[in-house]
Amino acid sequence: MNGVPGDKSDKQSQARRSGSRGAMGLVSLAVFGSRICGLIREQVFAAMFGAGKHLDAFLGAFQIPNLMRDLFAEGALSTAFTTVFSKTHEKEGAARAWGLASVVISTVIVLIGAVCLAGILVSPLLVEITNFGFHSVPGKYEITVKLTRVLFPFILLVSLAAVVMGILNAHFIFGLPASASTAFNIVSVIAGVALAFAVEQPADWRKHPFGERALFGVAVGVLLGGVAQVAIQLPALWRLGYRFRWRLDFADTRLREVWRLMGPSVIAGAAVQVNVVINGMFASEIDGARSWLNCAFRLMQFPIGLFGVAIATVTLPTVSRHHARGDLAAFGRTVEQGLRLAFFLTIPAAVGLAVLAPEIIGLIYEHGHFSFADTLRTAAALRAYAVGLAGYAAIKVLVPCFYALNEPTIPLRVSLLAIAVNLGLNLVFVKALGMGHVGLATTTGILAVINFVQLAVYLRRWVKFGRSAEWRALGTAICLAAVVCALGAFVAAETVERAVGTGLKARLAGLGAGVTTGAVLYILVAFFLNVREARDAVTFVVNRTRQHLRGQKSK
Repeated sequence: MNGVPGDKSDKQSQARRSGSRGAMGLVSLAVFGSRICGLIREQVFAAMFGAGKHLDAFLGAFQIPNLMRDLFAEGALSTAFTTVFSKTHEKEGAARAWGLASVVISTVIVLIGAVCLAGILVSPLLVEITNFGFHSVPGKYEITVKLTRVLFPFILLVSLAAVVMGILNAHFIFGLPASASTAFNIVSVIAGVALAFAVEQPADWRKHPFGERALFGVAVGVLLGGVAQVAIQLPALWRLGYRFRWRLDFADTRLREVWRLMGPSVIAGAAVQVNVVINGMFASEIDGARSWLNCAFRLMQFPIGLFGVAIATVTLPTVSRHHARGDLAAFGRTVEQGLRLAFFLTIPAAVGLAVLAPEIIGLIYEHGHFSFADTLRTAAALRAYAVGLAGYAAIKVLVPCFYALNEPTIPLRVSLLAIAVNLGLNLVFVKALGMGHVGLATTTGILAVINFVQLAVYLRRWVKFGRSAEWRALGTAICLAAVVCALGAFVAAETVERAVGTGLKARLAGLGAGVTTGAVLYILVAFFLNVREARDAVTFVVNRTRQHLRGQKSK
């Protein structure tokens, strides 16, 4: 069969899949490092302030610029710019693409800079709307307003970082941009803690939580982290040959294309952020709820970032170029591959988080002024969030596809509907059933699943990504393997923890045994149920082991 054209095409297809998986692995590794550093940041801040007034105030203040970041920087702007830049580079060449980059960066500096200034001026109103429940705790609202003003310039920094990331991703450079948030986390922790000690100088921080002055040291540390997130990517941009030139041209046709894609995305993103704000309003009425929910969702972000974001980062420029070439079959194969990987990796992760939630939360957060009661409340929220983990990851894969197809209004429709669903579910779970912060997490998880289903149904109108029978078989196999994984993880964790005793050592041993046992059982069961991804994983491990043994014998 050598020399047959179809054989050559298959080899090229396999090479492309191998390259995509390699890039996904690189991004996953970089995102994993970022998530670890982010978790350390949250762990340090929770230990310094505890779950309550001060940590709630910081999270409430950071929520507002964070919403803007998700809306403009890492949401609409990043997706729209990467799509247009990739197509411009593919069809018109590097010079035109570099010109677009300069126009977009200049525009971001002017417009987002104005947004930051406006946000600083109206911070009292913003905090009143988003955290009205803070008035019930003396001083909480006032601290939040001051912190919001300090943190608003963060939006401009991450917006610039997102544009640079889009340029690098369009050139298939994924590892460094994905690592930029690691630089942010490292610098924000080191600078934030150092400044907190410098401005407050507590007599005995082990016995008493840090206070208001330390919060402002932490906030300035966050801004310095944003500077680091931009700066770490600039050398790679320079090596590509890009030289920034100030070009403020609102009439540029390619900039208008970015605006056209951004318009529905901004509205869709705004709809998503409306849900975040609504959840925050409910949470502001429960002292400590913001802290518990934030710590729980930080752990959810591990698998979302490790798998969902990594897969989506590689998928966007790939499907954009497939669409530019009119190759919808390759487009569909890329989507199918991304979704299969997302489900294969996130469903067992969700099960693991739910089963081992108290052990995980206790081991990571129960230090300093974060109590055992805080651990139990955070673990309950984590279990509720886990319901939507696979949906979150799949959404990350699907949304960029609609921008590549020039159909950005589809995610908009889904997001607008989600506002009504979110509000309705919150009223049921929080107010009617009295589930408190767990009700908010439950709503978030359910909403992710609903949104994913809608996006998948819409996308099938343009692109075929696997047959229904194949998806049913995959879902059945993964869920069965995940059940075995959950049982094995629970039994192993309980057995080892009881054998070791109590305390940090017992928790660490139990968690390690649970995670290891669950992962091994999941891979083995999925392998015997003929799940392609499990067979690829086992084959990779076996081949690497054989290579290692051969190397040892040759020595």
